[in-house]
Amino acid sequence: MTSGTDRDQVPRLELHGITKIYPSVIANDAVSLSVKRGEIHAVLGENGAGKSTLMKMIYGVAKPDAGEMKWQGEVVQVENPAHARSLGIGMVFQHFSLFETLTVVENVALALPDRPDLKHLAGQITEVSSLYGLPVDPQRLVHALSVGERQRVEIIRCLLQNPKLLIMDEPTSVLTPQAVRKLFDTLRQLADEGCSILYISHKLDEIQELCHVATVLRDGKVTGDCIPAEETPESMARLMIGKELPVPEHSAPGALGETRLQLNRLSKPSSDPFGTALKDIELEVRAGEILGIAGVSGNGQQELLYALSGEVPVGDAQAIVICGKPSGRDTPDQRRASGMGFVPEERLGRSAVPRMSLTENALLTAHRAGMLKHGMIQFDRIAAFADKCIRDFKVKCGGAEHAADSLSGGNLQKFIMGREILLAPKLLVVSQPTWGVDVGAAAFIRQQLIDLRNEGTAILVISEELEELFEISDRIAVIADGRVSPAKKLADTNIDEIGVWMSGMWERNIAAEAAAYD
Repeated sequence: MTSGTDRDQVPRLELHGITKIYPSVIANDAVSLSVKRGEIHAVLGENGAGKSTLMKMIYGVAKPDAGEMKWQGEVVQVENPAHARSLGIGMVFQHFSLFETLTVVENVALALPDRPDLKHLAGQITEVSSLYGLPVDPQRLVHALSVGERQRVEIIRCLLQNPKLLIMDEPTSVLTPQAVRKLFDTLRQLADEGCSILYISHKLDEIQELCHVATVLRDGKVTGDCIPAEETPESMARLMIGKELPVPEHSAPGALGETRLQLNRLSKPSSDPFGTALKDIELEVRAGEILGIAGVSGNGQQELLYALSGEVPVGDAQAIVICGKPSGRDTPDQRRASGMGFVPEERLGRSAVPRMSLTENALLTAHRAGMLKHGMIQFDRIAAFADKCIRDFKVKCGGAEHAADSLSGGNLQKFIMGREILLAPKLLVVSQPTWGVDVGAAAFIRQQLIDLRNEGTAILVISEELEELFEISDRIAVIADGRVSPAKKLADTNIDEIGVWMSGMWERNIAAEAAAYD
């Protein structure tokens, strides 16, 4: 008979020779790892290294072709996610698994056994969200939530299941620094209580701070392991990519050109009763510069992006001027015709159609680039464009004819960014350009944005990663409660000041600066 102490010494999870083969790629090749009770275990690797596939097999979403999995010392075959949850395995997905037409509490209820009372469950959600610093309204419909708020729902849903093993796939990609700190406190508390955590993140400073051990994957194989606290982000990056981490070269902009985007007292009530109204927003972006907009998720970013893209037209045509043309009432297609490119924050659904091939997805926004002739699709040109995007942006995939949802999140992001950048727009509006992208690919994408700026494109970047904005922006502003602050040159501000502005306190700060100057 096994004693409680002996059981504590048995690894919570063991993988031996786990292999998963798809028609075009070996996603996992004889992967072995072990996770102890109360251990926070990182899995590192580039996009396409096989991390998410491995997690999906542990959670029962996919089945291995070979290998053995042990759960608390016993060989087990996880049949499906419900079986995984019954064992005590929870997972927070990088691509959210939420029903958009249901409320938060209804989505959470679907993951719980039996039929929980929704009123009682809503109270539990409110309590947990408050306790862990992940605020979300249980009665809101998911389709009205920002990406950051949806991430909170995924995390809360897992925490309510009291898991023994919690799998987190890019959990902090769309959280604010303050929320990340709170989440880390939560994860450490869970680990102290005996919960094991498998943690995937491309933010190597987070791995170094949080995780006890790390397993490194490259091209589907385990290539090493390390103790993050004894490493640096640079040394872990070398383990991941096999070479030094590239650093974007961001020189000062040259002479700026014409104004390509101008917002004139843009105001727009939100169609969502829980959304954020836009209030008298004024800003301009000129040719040859990158303007970054920082902010805590849910402060009007989504509403601003809808207004800029044309998905939600505004009544005053002059409120949005694109390349000199009043465009407030224009459709998205008309705005693209004026010279605007656009990358939404949601990869699957708004940036790409999941079941369509990469070639077909290229056609969706690039059809003006010589791909139509007398209304007829030029298939050879579309295929050549998609192939160039895959090649130039180092997209790991089975080929241009493979579906968008067959790619890892980071590789799909590289394809979407490449599709827009290769079109050389006059104005490019981008939201969360490197969300879920590995460190090497993130540096590559940021350099591509800087290079595009150097060629004269005006670029507006909305991101919740302050480090990213300070790496690529020429000027930076903040959005808070639907208002946008004045933009400051990067040399005239710092992360601490922008962090204060993110709470909406820039007027007091500006007044203090003016008084000091006088």
